[in-house]
Amino acid sequence: MKHWLNQHTQALGLVLKRMRKNLLATLLMFIVMGVTLSLPGTLYVIVENLNRLAGSMQTDPQISLFLKLDADRSTAAAIGKKLDAHPSVRAHRFISKDTAWEQIQQDAETAAVSASLERNPLPDAYFVTPEILQPDEIEALQAELQQWEGVELAQLDTSWIKRLNALLQLGKKGILVLVALLGIALIVIIGNTIRLQILTQREEIEVSKLIGATDSFIRRPFLYAGTIYGLGGGLVAWLLLIGIIRLFNLSIADLAELYASGYRLDLPALETGIGIVAGTVLLSWLGSYIAVNRSLSQLNYK
Repeated sequence: MKHWLNQHTQALGLVLKRMRKNLLATLLMFIVMGVTLSLPGTLYVIVENLNRLAGSMQTDPQISLFLKLDADRSTAAAIGKKLDAHPSVRAHRFISKDTAWEQIQQDAETAAVSASLERNPLPDAYFVTPEILQPDEIEALQAELQQWEGVELAQLDTSWIKRLNALLQLGKKGILVLVALLGIALIVIIGNTIRLQILTQREEIEVSKLIGATDSFIRRPFLYAGTIYGLGGGLVAWLLLIGIIRLFNLSIADLAELYASGYRLDLPALETGIGIVAGTVLLSWLGSYIAVNRSLSQLNYK
């Protein structure tokens, strides 16, 4: 066990010494990887915030239930009792035609229009809050209410909800594709970097093999190098992501203030940062492993 720890400690120390010696190149590698990974991370955070915003906008969807103009009070009361007993209705609010007419007459923008009318053209109405939130189920409830006696129109606009949900799902799929492509690019970048390091140390590796060094001994420093590149790149990507979201919030704060809103983009959760760093480390290690094994196989073949 002690021998195994000594081998890994020596390999790690050797890698850190080489990276300190080429500090500028190491920092540039961290930055390149961080910038590459911050793009899908930023898109992911924006889509998640839009999803949260859409969810808050869908918390209380309503169905406007307009009764027929000739519906009497008993009909309105009967509909109210049916809404009370309906399991898919969380709450409902009744607005009589007279109340609605008074509100229109008191409104400065609509008072002139209402004054030109000889009689009240408005129907009694119920504003229904469903217990369910899924668009398909709400539409089924709307269709059911439309069939009730005394109901002229059950109005619900869920098309925008569906379009928004579809766009958000498309955005998530696009991010997954982008992550996959950038992941492949990251493996190639790390693989080429490690391959160049192997070429510069080719003579040292050949001498080591002649004196009996195993492939695992030769492979170990390069795997550590790839892991450190991934760790540094992941941390840079995480810091860039936080900085970008904070920068966005400066502009969003001004925009939200115009709408009397306190909306801000949520900073990515700690789990997101851990996932970015861990994923980067894994991809970098994989790129290093592929590059080292390929180089060693060529040396063994010779």
